Amino acid sequence: MSRQPLPPLLTDIYDRLFARFGPQHWWPGETPFEIAIGAILTQNTNWRNVERAIANLKQAGMLSADGILDVNENALAELIRPSGYFRQKAARLKIFCRFLGDNFGGEIGRMADFDIHTLRRKLLSVNGIGPETADSIILYAAGKPVFVIDAYTKRVLLRHGIIDAKAGYHHMQELFHANIEHDERLFNEYHALFVRLCKEHCMKKPQCGGCPLQSIDHAPSMSFSNQ
Repeated sequence: MSRQPLPPLLTDIYDRLFARFGPQHWWPGETPFEIAIGAILTQNTNWRNVERAIANLKQAGMLSADGILDVNENALAELIRPSGYFRQKAARLKIFCRFLGDNFGGEIGRMADFDIHTLRRKLLSVNGIGPETADSIILYAAGKPVFVIDAYTKRVLLRHGIIDAKAGYHHMQELFHANIEHDERLFNEYHALFVRLCKEHCMKKPQCGGCPLQSIDHAPSMSFSNQ
């Protein structure tokens, strides 16, 4: 992989987004466990639907590892129906909670005892947890500095010529890991600002007028290889 000297550009992007939108206070959730459950439920849906599903779990008194494991899977699926793919996600929530019990004594907080590499490997071994979900749990629930790449991030990077269309998850993540400070709060805020930008300007059909990145210098696309 060849790399252009991008730190000033990445810093400029962050500074512009933060100046426009301010702190985002992300990820939504009252506890690390709730955040982890939200990361699983948000697959293939929007956050408003996830909030409804989590509210149902809270109202039923089942927003805990024990609560999810004890409830009948069909009943769990009905509670999280608003999140879509609810039967599949109910199975995944139970698998995750068993994983949590087997590896961390049922406590999200014990993830802090493991380094990022080990923690990520463990999470990726869980059925239904891919790189984005694993990294969301590591960053937002475990509080460890890993940069989360999602469709919003890729959209912004691609439109501003920072990556090419062949860039994979690992390559985009390495762009941030190699070029900006490894800080959990910075990674948290940066990712959240990308989400905010894509909801207001960088949508599938871009609304470039007034975008804080409208006048930013475009970078030559980085050459990526999956080798």
